Amino acid sequence: MTEFTPLLSFGGGVLIGLAAVALMAVHGRIAGINGIVSGFLTTQLNQDWAWRAAFLAGMIASPLIFLGLSGQLPAISIPSSPLLLVVGGFLTGVGTTFGSGCTSGHGVCGMSRLSGRSIVATVTFMVTAATTVYLTRHVFGG
Repeated sequence: MTEFTPLLSFGGGVLIGLAAVALMAVHGRIAGINGIVSGFLTTQLNQDWAWRAAFLAGMIASPLIFLGLSGQLPAISIPSSPLLLVVGGFLTGVGTTFGSGCTSGHGVCGMSRLSGRSIVATVTFMVTAATTVYLTRHVFGG
């Protein structure tokens, strides 16, 4: 079962929104993780690489900060096989390439800018996710 954590979820959403606004205000860039990671891996060591490295370091450090503040890490359970995780990761990569961005870029940043492409992409993500959950839980019995 999934735990209901409204305060943690709200706090996480606020932090994601603040990070997206700060990145746009300071660097004029959209906080799409797919673009940040791909730029980090392909950009030479310069100022563009530095902010990408700092953004990714913040994402890695966040659970450690949570651990320091709360004394525990959230429990994580992945009820899938390693093969399914690899296939899912590959399909996600293909989807972000063809969709010109990931859920964070389209859903958080693109929709806040009223980008038509991002609105269509986010609706597609949500419909696909709901359909997948329904099929997995109620049709295939997963």
